[in-house]
Amino acid sequence: MDGHDMLLSPAGVDALRTALTNAGFTANGIAARLGSTATGGVARNDFRAALRATTDRDPLATLIRMFICEQTEPEAAVAAALAPLSIAEALEAGLVERHGEGLRMGLDLEPYEDDWWVLADVPASARPGRPLHAEHVLGIGGATQTMIGAAVRRPVETALDLGTGSGVQALHLSTHARRVTATDVSRRALRFAATTAALNGQDWELLRGDMVAPVAGRRFDLVVSNPPFVVGPGITTHVYRDSGRVGDAIGAELAAAAPGLLTEGGTMQYLANWVHVTGEDWAERVTGWFADTGLDAWVIQREVADPMAYVNLWLTDVGEVADPQRMADWLDWFDAHKVEAIGFGIVSLRRSGHDDPVVRVEDLRQRVQSPLGERIATWFDRQDWLRQQGTEGLLAARYRAAEGLRLHQEATMGEEGWGVDRQVLTMPRGLRWSEEIDPLVLALVGGADGRLPLRDQLALLAVAHDVAVEELAEAAGPIVAHLVERGFIEPVAA
Repeated sequence: MDGHDMLLSPAGVDALRTALTNAGFTANGIAARLGSTATGGVARNDFRAALRATTDRDPLATLIRMFICEQTEPEAAVAAALAPLSIAEALEAGLVERHGEGLRMGLDLEPYEDDWWVLADVPASARPGRPLHAEHVLGIGGATQTMIGAAVRRPVETALDLGTGSGVQALHLSTHARRVTATDVSRRALRFAATTAALNGQDWELLRGDMVAPVAGRRFDLVVSNPPFVVGPGITTHVYRDSGRVGDAIGAELAAAAPGLLTEGGTMQYLANWVHVTGEDWAERVTGWFADTGLDAWVIQREVADPMAYVNLWLTDVGEVADPQRMADWLDWFDAHKVEAIGFGIVSLRRSGHDDPVVRVEDLRQRVQSPLGERIATWFDRQDWLRQQGTEGLLAARYRAAEGLRLHQEATMGEEGWGVDRQVLTMPRGLRWSEEIDPLVLALVGGADGRLPLRDQLALLAVAHDVAVEELAEAAGPIVAHLVERGFIEPVAA
């Protein structure tokens, strides 16, 4: 993207960067100026303490009041804060706008991480009653943060951000990819992304088109996407949320495109919504997306919403005036298609090169230890390890129980004392799985201290329970593979 495709000229971008740097308008600079109490208040949209801490009207205070606290500031103060960028350039770019006797933010300029800035449209909450632009460009919202946290952050040569919006995902990709490509169907979004890239000294390949169309025939080591995943009748009113596809088809479409996008060993991750249809297993429905891909797939459902809550959420999100008919039409579509709930989650795919791809679709709604992306990466690592071992390798390996693993028991008092009714293994770290287990699993995990190969451990159990060791090994193989996959036990290096 050249300078004409940005919100500001190249010289204007340089001037804005100079102004922000000179003022100390960075995440760290703002936190130092406001203190922990005011910073915490800002995170809750409570600006009172922040406004009390910025009465001096120096450049940093003015920028905080305008871009963080959403205040209208005197033009002279804004001019001093943005210099050497002129007010005329800032107005023309839409960075600020006239309001009453002064100027207020026209765009959302957010200091991000240690030394980044992200340009996006002002959110609906900051302009009550003003519906969002059809090509509204999102800043750093909840879904954005979910994708950031879920992405695998291992070094790669090439990375692709599908539906880049303001360029937040591409910024993160730039920290571990040598070359970053980003696409968007919205020309307006690409202007924002180009400006964000230039403001942060980045050089990305930016391409316009619908989802994967601009990169047809090309392959990447890592693909991430926070696509327009909202489920509905296929009507597009806001491109950041509406794909134009009916129902949850965008998720299936991305799954089908993944094999042609990935290099050998490459990974693709995206956020998706899927419908829960009455009388159907939602997991089987989503599993069908990957039937002919040849890719390993791990889909984790993080949230589930009922149709009424879902429609309310997305109508509110765009700042739309209450429209009973639009809500009724959307809900009628859900009813007609027997949609009883909508799931939200993360799809992670990998081109492993194996003929026996592993596909798991499951609920993971518990709070997990950050970063989730590293948990996803190690899940794929464990699949590789399990495939390499085979049955004999599993039996020859030694295992250690995960650090801090806990056992919870429920028991009932009877004539002969306490009788255990239920035993649950719980991981206090990582993905924090909890799983009900039987005595065999308890014995396997209890004996996993890293000293004995599984084969020897099973021999001891076979003697204790008077069963043939071959029968026990046959039963234990899938159990041990499952325990390794979920991280309850870990193979010990030879």
